[in-house]
Amino acid sequence: MTTDAPGFEPVFCTIVPPHLLDRVARSSDTAKADRARRTLERDATERHRRREAALVRTAVAPPAAPPADAKPRRTVHDAAHGTTLPGTKVRGEGDEPGADATVNRAYAGLGATFELYLNTYARYSIDGHGLPLDATVHYDRDYNNAFWNGEQMVFGDGDGEIFLDFTLPVDVIGHELTHGVTQYTANLTYAGQAGALNESLSDVFGSLIKQYTLNQTATEADWLIGAGLLAPDVQGVALRSMKAPGTAYDDDVLGKDPQPADMDHYVDTEEDNGGVHINSGIPNHAFYLLATELGGQAWERAGQIWFDTLTGGDLATDAGFADFARLTAAAARTRYGAGDETQAVLKAWEQVGVPTS
Repeated sequence: MTTDAPGFEPVFCTIVPPHLLDRVARSSDTAKADRARRTLERDATERHRRREAALVRTAVAPPAAPPADAKPRRTVHDAAHGTTLPGTKVRGEGDEPGADATVNRAYAGLGATFELYLNTYARYSIDGHGLPLDATVHYDRDYNNAFWNGEQMVFGDGDGEIFLDFTLPVDVIGHELTHGVTQYTANLTYAGQAGALNESLSDVFGSLIKQYTLNQTATEADWLIGAGLLAPDVQGVALRSMKAPGTAYDDDVLGKDPQPADMDHYVDTEEDNGGVHINSGIPNHAFYLLATELGGQAWERAGQIWFDTLTGGDLATDAGFADFARLTAAAARTRYGAGDETQAVLKAWEQVGVPTS
């Protein structure tokens, strides 16, 4: 499979960050701690497998205009609680829904992601060339994560005590597939500020896919990532909040959400590839501020600016927050001139303490 262009780094991105699972693994609740450790071990195995995979690398041509009859090509597999990928095919493109709600949600989430990128940004699937969208459900037992491994989506069922089924929030599906879009475009290094931008872009477009599916305006949206994923006894509402980073959860087992909302609270850490899931709160918040300042449906003007920046060809693989902020301002000027949109971009980055020049 030719999923990587020359120089592409191996991609393995999970929705639940390792720092959160590390916290659970230290819990006095031995059952929860054991499941968290097993999830971390499984993630490490898959990450190593991805790095060692002998993939053929060929250049990815610039995306062309999608065909008039562009449709997704979805396949959902069932791992039957094993770890062999992709598993047994259980639903293909155009097949009627079956009795397994997890399969149906995965299929629908793949379609929702395809539709946003096609209908709003004229991007023909993840790679811009109609890439088939593959997913595997019922991965492992009590597996508390979902991931994009550079080739396909994989969903755990959760353990039922901390996390529920990972196909429940459509933004989780959109988040992980957007790692694929980044892989095929800017290919942001998965470490430090570039890695936090990588994660933030997935949160942004994951949230936009959810809003698009629900036909919400920016003011109607909850701006939560993974709402409905935490089990009922967990003290929290989601994995992350773009509206108010640092407030998504505060739980005896999970700990407190560590995300900062601005550069004054930037977290210097060696954990999680330099805090890629933590400091992503800063560009996340900037996008929320932009979208609510502009109003209307966030996938339109605000999302267009971010999409132009991601796919425009000027975003370096090691870009920092200031680099990204400068390019979003330039993208806004190019598309909309010096009016409201550009001023809103400048204001949003100023509010989170990131310079645009």
